[in-house]
Amino acid sequence: MKIELHKPILDLNDRLAAENRSLLDKHGIFVLNLMASPGAGKTSVILKTIELLRDRYHIAVIEGDIAGDIDSQRIREQGIPAVQINTGGACHLDSKMIRKALEFLDMNKLDILLIENVGNLVCPIDFSLGENARAMILSVPEGDDKPIKYPGIFETSSAIILNKTDVMPYFNFDEDAFVASVRLLNPAAMVFPLSTTTGNGVEHWIEWLVAQVESMRLT
Repeated sequence: MKIELHKPILDLNDRLAAENRSLLDKHGIFVLNLMASPGAGKTSVILKTIELLRDRYHIAVIEGDIAGDIDSQRIREQGIPAVQINTGGACHLDSKMIRKALEFLDMNKLDILLIENVGNLVCPIDFSLGENARAMILSVPEGDDKPIKYPGIFETSSAIILNKTDVMPYFNFDEDAFVASVRLLNPAAMVFPLSTTTGNGVEHWIEWLVAQVESMRLT
């Protein structure tokens, strides 16, 4: 006798994610699920995004980590609402965690919700949170072969950020090979090479995000 546990867990998560999406749609909030491995620069991308969009939109952040609240403190220091979720060992956020975090945000005063998922290239892809879009970050030091080794996260992301391009001269990173690998997995994905340190390329990422937010508002 074989007992399938994975499917019921995902089915329940998907139902709760749909409820999250309905609630967020009611308030007109665009939600981005941001995924990456530890150290890729998720928080740095979030902080740069806040810097460039805070005068245009009301933004909040949900921070997912196994432990600690360093990143959420950095967000709050910018005057931005941030809710910390500590999973206590779980390698991803799920829709139930997000639903609980939403209770601590004033959704009547939000335009964009950025969710920083737990640092992992595998587990988060199976768990919808009720987001409008997914973006993943790869940093140059991680290597250009990651789409081949971890195809799922590239296949399910609408945007791929290649971060830390300022250090590319010091690493054996083949950007053309990386982009070609992404294109094979996900031809529709947008790829944004950038550096949050220098600011180079960030404007293209911001333009894409603004387009997604405004498109949602028209629907």
